[in-house]
Amino acid sequence: MRQDRGHEDIRLPLASSWRRIHGSVARDLGVAILSGRYAPGDVLPGEIEFAEQLKVSRTAYREAIRILSAKGLVESRPRTGTRVSQRSRWNLLDPDILAWAFEAEPSEAFIRDLFELRMIVEPAAAALAAERRSGLDIARMGHALEEMGRHGLATEVGRAADQAFHNTILEAARNGPLMALSSSIAAAVTWTTIFKHRRQHKPRDPMPDHRVLYDAIVAGEPDTARAAMTELVRLALADTEMALRP
Repeated sequence: MRQDRGHEDIRLPLASSWRRIHGSVARDLGVAILSGRYAPGDVLPGEIEFAEQLKVSRTAYREAIRILSAKGLVESRPRTGTRVSQRSRWNLLDPDILAWAFEAEPSEAFIRDLFELRMIVEPAAAALAAERRSGLDIARMGHALEEMGRHGLATEVGRAADQAFHNTILEAARNGPLMALSSSIAAAVTWTTIFKHRRQHKPRDPMPDHRVLYDAIVAGEPDTARAAMTELVRLALADTEMALRP
C-alpha cells in the first residue's frame, strides 16, 4: 500500500507539470494567432521545428495543437501540416480565447462586438431574473455587490465579485441555454473591465449602476431590471470607447 502511494506522489506532480507546459504552449500560440502574427490560412512550422524552437517535447506541442484545434483556431491535415483556421471557425466565446485576445491588443471592432453581444443577452436575462430569482440568488448578488464596493474593480478580488454578480443574474433567469453563456459573458465583462482600467487613470465608478439593477431585480420588476441592465452595458461601452481614444 505504501509503495502504491509512493508511485502516486511521483506521478501527480509530473502530470501537473506536463499539463502546465502544454497549456503554456497553447496560450503562446493562441496569443500569436489572435494578435495576427499567424493569419488565417498560414501553415505553422513543423512539429519537430516548433518543438525545438519552443524548447518543449513533441508530445507537449501535439497536445497544445489539440487544444487549439478544439477551440477552432487551427486544423491539422496529413501532408499539409497544421494551418490557422478561418476566423469564422474560431470559438470567440471560449473564455481562453477571450483571455488571449485581450493579452494581445484587441481590435476596436472585437470589443464593440462583445458589447453588442452583452446588449442582446444581458437585459433579457435581467428581466427574467427579476421574475424568477430566489432568496439565495438575491443573497449572492448582494454579497457580490458588497465585495465590489469594498475592493473596487481595479483589483482581482473586485473583478471576481463583478463576474459573480453577472453570473448570478444569468443563473437566476432559470434558462438552461442562457446559463451556458454565463462563463463567456463573465469573461467578456472581466476582460473589458481590465482593458478599461489598463487604459484609463481614473475610470468612472460603475457601482451606482449595479445597485440600481440589483434593486430592480430584488423588487421583482422585469421592465425596470431590463432598462437598468441596458443602461449599465451602455455606460460600460461608453467608458471603454473613452479608453480606446489615443
